[in-house]
Amino acid sequence: MDDPVLLARLQFAFTISFHIIFPSFTIGLSAYIATLEMMWGISGNSLYKRIALFWTKIFAVSFAMGVVSGIVLSYQLGTNWSGFSAAAGNIIGPLAGYEVLAAFFLEATFLSVMLFGGDRVPQWLHILSAIAVATGTAMSAFWILSANSWMHTPAGYEMRNGVAYPLDWWAIVFNPSFIYRFTHMLNASYLTAGFAVLAVGARYLLAARHFDEARVMVRMAIGLLVILAPLQLFIGDQHGLNTLHYQPVKIAAMEAHWDGSKPDDFHVFAWPDEKGERNLFEISIPRGASIILTHKIDGLFPGLTSVPPDQRPPVKNVFFGFRIMLAVGFYMIGAALFGAWLWWRGLLLTRRWYLNIVARTWWVGFVAVIAGWVVTESGRQPWVVQGVLRTADAISPVAAHAVAITFALFVVVYGIVFIGAAYYINRLIHHGPQGELIESGSKQEGALAQHGIHA
Repeated sequence: MDDPVLLARLQFAFTISFHIIFPSFTIGLSAYIATLEMMWGISGNSLYKRIALFWTKIFAVSFAMGVVSGIVLSYQLGTNWSGFSAAAGNIIGPLAGYEVLAAFFLEATFLSVMLFGGDRVPQWLHILSAIAVATGTAMSAFWILSANSWMHTPAGYEMRNGVAYPLDWWAIVFNPSFIYRFTHMLNASYLTAGFAVLAVGARYLLAARHFDEARVMVRMAIGLLVILAPLQLFIGDQHGLNTLHYQPVKIAAMEAHWDGSKPDDFHVFAWPDEKGERNLFEISIPRGASIILTHKIDGLFPGLTSVPPDQRPPVKNVFFGFRIMLAVGFYMIGAALFGAWLWWRGLLLTRRWYLNIVARTWWVGFVAVIAGWVVTESGRQPWVVQGVLRTADAISPVAAHAVAITFALFVVVYGIVFIGAAYYINRLIHHGPQGELIESGSKQEGALAQHGIHA
């Protein structure tokens, strides 16, 4: 492989995919920890405090992994994407700086109080620190999504000699796609953390350990997910309509829609043939895409053939990434609604088959986030800044073999670091909020019977 542009894209895709799973988890988890801390402060029940301390340890590991992997992304902008930095640095640089100053410092400062304050600080200060960290993570997402959204729907700037200069920072920050993308990502982060908390609580219930803590985790998770999972469907629909207006070719790739002169079916599955400009195989809902995107049975929207081939994104990446995200999203909705129904029937904590399923699907939020970013970023191609800067013009003058070597090193190092972090987080979960283990099978069976957990 001797294409430096493709190698640089693959390297950035790998590092951003690795990085994004940690902020998406910590944004939601910090809000959960802050909620537990407030419940502890209001009720005085130490149960909430034990759960908060347990998840704070996991948050700290994930936060550290996000920081380390995020630094690498910043350096890549100079090493592999100097053309992008030169052309868009006047816009992206300040937005990234605001993220560091307004969010990261806030998170890092108060995280130390969360981790090491314990009995050394007053209760109100410890609770305040948890709220500050949760606020900081949301603010971090605000600035990063603002910068990334500007790359999709640039506004409030002018070009001078190939360089973007800011004219209206309000228009830049609140660019046309920002509110949809920020809301969608923030909600996805809460869903990601919610399913992780639900899985851990279910794991403890199945093992007959930490029943009081597990009961709180499962019920709080279901209470959150039953609202946010269906809400994400609505937010995603609004985001899609916004994308159709500003990036119609991305939508065409998401739907594998070639001919814009006629209504389009919703393809549950298809195999896009980019050279032949058609789909080789389709399982479709007649006119489903037209109904969803135009709210009309005979509605029309632009197809991929509305632009030349060199202005189209990689269709398979976008098409299948979108369907993975959809499949996971509908699972989330089903799992949340069914869990709420079990709770209403008084069976949530005792249906072993349901607990087994949710305990093993802790990963769904992470998959949805990565699939969503594949759709978003691949769908913008061949532009790095939509309509302003092509990806091929954003690359640094580096040799392909240099990018290949660093890419290989990233894969090895990231693999080792990820395995180590995953192992340590799993050990923290294994020990639980109090580190108490029930070793004998007879004790487990007795606890199961006591709490009524059965098939």
